[in-house]
Amino acid sequence: MDELLKILKGNALESAENIGKMLGLSTDEVRTRIAEYEKNGVIRGYQAIVNEDVLKMDRVTAVIEVRVSPEREGGFNRIADRISKFDEVQSVYLMSGDFDLLLFVVGRDLKEVAFFVSEKLATIEGVHGTATHFMLKTYKHHGVFMETPDAYERLKVTP
Repeated sequence: MDELLKILKGNALESAENIGKMLGLSTDEVRTRIAEYEKNGVIRGYQAIVNEDVLKMDRVTAVIEVRVSPEREGGFNRIADRISKFDEVQSVYLMSGDFDLLLFVVGRDLKEVAFFVSEKLATIEGVHGTATHFMLKTYKHHGVFMETPDAYERLKVTP
């Protein structure tokens, strides 16, 4: 991966001026390259990594494994595209192993996710099975630790 993309992945708010200094490029060159990456679809968006546990949000995230039948002409693409269009679905991945697709789904509570699985996902033609796992706590997300380490990291000794 290009060094510019590595810098942006680490901190998308890094200024073009600072990136230019790091890479030995002019600010205009950095802006041009970023614009080209955006135009060509290499950079698809920018997001902040938010620790939702701190915000105490009323929502639950589920990881759902889905077994599907590939279609004759479209393989897994059509069914994955269809599933991707649901508002509850945050991410969809084609996987190897016992299940074909891996979904990250968000709902207000367990019942809302269960409704999504039973009434929307399982009713799609070609879906043959699911396994739902609920995320309980996030320790690390996209390479970022969610808990702030103690300033004094030495193990406590008790009698």
